[in-house]
Amino acid sequence: MSASADLLKELRIDRNRAPEPSGRRRLLVIGLALLFLVPLIVMGWMLFGRNAGAKVQTATVTAIGGGGGAGASVLDATGYVVARRMATVSAKITGKVREVMIEEGQRVEEGQVMATLDPIDANAQRELTAAQLGAAQSDTQRVQAQLKEAEVNATRLSSLVKQQLVSKSQYDQAVASRDSLRAQLLTAQRNVKVAQDSLRISDLGVDNTIVRAPFSGVVTAKAAQPGEIVSPLSAGGGFTRTGIGTIVDMDSLEIEVDVGESFIGRVQPKMPVEAVLNAYPDWKIPAEVIAIIPTADRGKATVKVRIAIKTRDARIVPDMGVRVSFLEAAKPDQPRQTKPSAMIPANALAQRDGKDVAFVVNDDKVAQTQVSLGRKLGEDREVTAGLSGGETVVLDPPDSLKDGSRVRVETGDADSSK
Repeated sequence: MSASADLLKELRIDRNRAPEPSGRRRLLVIGLALLFLVPLIVMGWMLFGRNAGAKVQTATVTAIGGGGGAGASVLDATGYVVARRMATVSAKITGKVREVMIEEGQRVEEGQVMATLDPIDANAQRELTAAQLGAAQSDTQRVQAQLKEAEVNATRLSSLVKQQLVSKSQYDQAVASRDSLRAQLLTAQRNVKVAQDSLRISDLGVDNTIVRAPFSGVVTAKAAQPGEIVSPLSAGGGFTRTGIGTIVDMDSLEIEVDVGESFIGRVQPKMPVEAVLNAYPDWKIPAEVIAIIPTADRGKATVKVRIAIKTRDARIVPDMGVRVSFLEAAKPDQPRQTKPSAMIPANALAQRDGKDVAFVVNDDKVAQTQVSLGRKLGEDREVTAGLSGGETVVLDPPDSLKDGSRVRVETGDADSSK
């Protein structure tokens, strides 16, 4: 700063001093200009020159496990454990809960009583129909006795009319009375049948006050308490329960995942799968693709895939988060390779001197890396050597791109790590 001050003093005009030669003044002006311009040039280079380079798009290399052999992962996805057989058990009638005999986590068998409702109304109805049945049976016995007497009377008068001891009209009257009683007996017998059917219906009404498990499973929710009103239909007021509890058949558990439309071509039925629960990240569960649901979600652009769990374990419960890896089917004629491989977009590959290479981005420069290629995985390629996963590579590398070239990464880069 002292040198700058001295130079500035030199520029002061001393009117009492004789004028100096113009050449010396020109040198002073040039020196001052250089003193201020050099820092500006250096700063401009740091801001703009160091970012100079070709604009490129990038993608992330995905590690896919064992390469070049059986059991390699071709796609990863996330989903949830779901139960194919699950029911919220309710009573068939509306009534007040008298007793609840289940708790969360309890194992129930098919037909086991879960709860009972107050049976007062059902019992009263059954007693009424039982009394009606008894009355119908008594009426039948009365008509049968009358019919027996009428038949005997008609038989006696038939022999007397042949002997002309009674008139023909008396005989006809006895026959009519007999036939009438026969019709009354048929009606009474039908009334007995109706009363018996009504009694069976009343028995069903009493049985409907007992709530039983429709299948064997585990209780996951207890929804009612003694004294509450339950109904198979919601009353709309929010005070009526619609269920006693929820049971789940743990043998029906499976996995459902959503796979992006762009990758669904890699999934096939019966394809082996390796599942890892979020709760137990070190536990690898063998599984298998059941089916690909033949419909897509328009909003998420995904297709649902059902996966069967081959291992039954009490630690697997519904609605657990799970990560799955779809594996290539093992080939018996090829040894299994444990060396990890990676997956890279096909448009990230280039040819340099007859060799397959990829350009890995490190800060603002690229490193040319020779790679060995394996299978075609849709629009991607398997890399068996050269990349291990996690690297950032250039997409569509131009012919001018060389090892050590500077690049500028554009925003909105593609990503193959789905």
